[in-house]
Amino acid sequence: MNIITASINDSEEIAKIVAVSNRDVAEMFNLNRQNNPKHPSFYDKEWVLSDFERGEEYFLYRENEKPVGCVAFEQPNSHVGYLNRLSVLPNNRRKGIGEKLVAHTLDYAKSKGIEEISIGIIAKHEVLKDWYLSLGFIENGVKEFPHLPFDVLFMKYNLA
Repeated sequence: MNIITASINDSEEIAKIVAVSNRDVAEMFNLNRQNNPKHPSFYDKEWVLSDFERGEEYFLYRENEKPVGCVAFEQPNSHVGYLNRLSVLPNNRRKGIGEKLVAHTLDYAKSKGIEEISIGIIAKHEVLKDWYLSLGFIENGVKEFPHLPFDVLFMKYNLA
């Protein structure tokens, strides 16, 4: 299997995958450290370590033993899970890796008795929204956050 459960020892590699994979989104929406310092394009090892400390789990997709994609899973309660930081390096996109990482996360959540997976994306990122819709996610509301320079579209996937 190309997907493995990541450990804290993979933190630096995870940070690199997340940061590099999100740079094009930062450019597309004019995001920088001033207007969105917590954007994944600025991810670093300390953020990943903090995620692990909070109980977030990461999965890595390896191609020829080299990590080229990742996804994070968080379980805030017994019914809901969050799919976070889905990232595939630009040279490895359009090969189905993101889809495999999502499917793996959904299967993992289902095995834990989770009823719903939730994600949040930039509301105006139509291509990403359409991709998630094609995987079976549905829109679940848009919210404005004063600290973000964009609205967030929440989407969910019902597992129950």
